[in-house]
Amino acid sequence: MKIKLRPRFEKSYRSRILPNKKLVKQTQERIALFRENTMHPLLKNHPLTGAKRELRSFSVTGDVRIVYQLSGDDDAIFFDIGSHNQVY
Repeated sequence: MKIKLRPRFEKSYRSRILPNKKLVKQTQERIALFRENTMHPLLKNHPLTGAKRELRSFSVTGDVRIVYQLSGDDDAIFFDIGSHNQVY
């Protein structure tokens, strides 16, 4: 699966994830799992509602989420990463 990163995702990743090495490792592991199987139960992958109803989200940790959209057959666009309150 090819993953494209939006500027907002990159900015959020640098400020929210990079300062915590444990969180960096867990994020990398979950993205690898996402590439293998987007619907793996550990990801808790689900569609969003309301204004973001065209997007989906999956869990990195209990509170950290990645908001994304599937694009084409084997592509995903990552829009944002952060806690539940930060990304919704």
